[in-house]
Amino acid sequence: MRVLDDLSLAGARVLVRVDLNVPMRDGRVSDGTRIERVVPTLSELAGKGAKVIVLSHFGRPKGQVVPALSLAPLAGPLGAALGRPVAFSDMDSAPDAVAGMADGDVLLLENVRFDPGEEANEPDFTRTLAALGEIYVNDAFSCAHRAHASTTGLANLLPAAAGRALQAELTALEAALASPRRPVAALVGGAKVSSKLAVLGHLLDKVEQLIIGGGRANTFLVAQGIAVGASLCEAELAQTARNIMAKADQAGCEIVLPVDVVLAKELRAGAESATKLVDQVPDDMMILDIGPASVTDLTRRLAGCRTLLWNGPMGAFEIPPFDVGTVKVAQAAAAQTRAGDLTSVAGGGDTVAALRHAGAADDFTYISTAGGAFLEWLEGKALPGIEALES
Repeated sequence: MRVLDDLSLAGARVLVRVDLNVPMRDGRVSDGTRIERVVPTLSELAGKGAKVIVLSHFGRPKGQVVPALSLAPLAGPLGAALGRPVAFSDMDSAPDAVAGMADGDVLLLENVRFDPGEEANEPDFTRTLAALGEIYVNDAFSCAHRAHASTTGLANLLPAAAGRALQAELTALEAALASPRRPVAALVGGAKVSSKLAVLGHLLDKVEQLIIGGGRANTFLVAQGIAVGASLCEAELAQTARNIMAKADQAGCEIVLPVDVVLAKELRAGAESATKLVDQVPDDMMILDIGPASVTDLTRRLAGCRTLLWNGPMGAFEIPPFDVGTVKVAQAAAAQTRAGDLTSVAGGGDTVAALRHAGAADDFTYISTAGGAFLEWLEGKALPGIEALES
């Protein structure tokens, strides 16, 4: 696919799809990671004399104008991150606002999901957007799994290219699975097996070790005949877990489960806890984290790997003391990455929060801010926004 280097930008009207769906608290941006990620692309376009017209969604207005979901409050934070003014316009005024732009100006348009034509990928709405620009740039990997007007429709009407953040994301994902340094380990944590069945199945023949943690590991323990007490568990999926283990064995992929666990009778900060081997869980206690022997085992395993793909925490990391396992394994992966011995790629909302909590996020090779798109990529699904750029 084309990238910014392939475009003639000076004086061109460039429509840039980004993801400004950032968390807000009391009217202020509480996490500006997604804004920071689009700065390189927007700054490069403006610096090369393009008229930069920014498109994004915010929340789920479902085709209705919802004032609380307006992008207007983000013009200021975006301008501060870019170090240049960012104007704002609703869609009705957009043609006049674009006509008044000078080379290097940046204009943020209103939430594209205020129009029902966005999510329906309606040709009329797509043409309305396309009329505002001459070139289309997609810098929103997190939206690439949606076949919407601003993610796929525009790519079919205008000369299209990937922005720098999207380019970096695809490069990192390629390095993690398509052409990785081996051996490769995938760490898949979180709550439920049912939400990650396709992910687990897709990874089996691509990694040497599939490390399963969090509540998801409990289902695999039950599948091996191990009682997990009052722990979160999808016992009805035990046979599915056994099938996955059988397929892993055929593919030469080792399934790695905890050897010891941290237990409590209630999920509460500072709750009284105990550490037991996985086959010694009392009926009235629940597994809330991996234990120290499991941490040691995973640290040793990661030391022998050259690529790590991480999605999901190892325990209830939001509530101490059940964050210790996730924190220590994350710090071990971060140390290996700093030393140049490991390519580490992580993604998913809980994953990013867990790695930040561990103080390890800045040391990972790449952290994806995408949620659904990252998971669908892990499942091996084609992403419409990427396919549109490639075609």
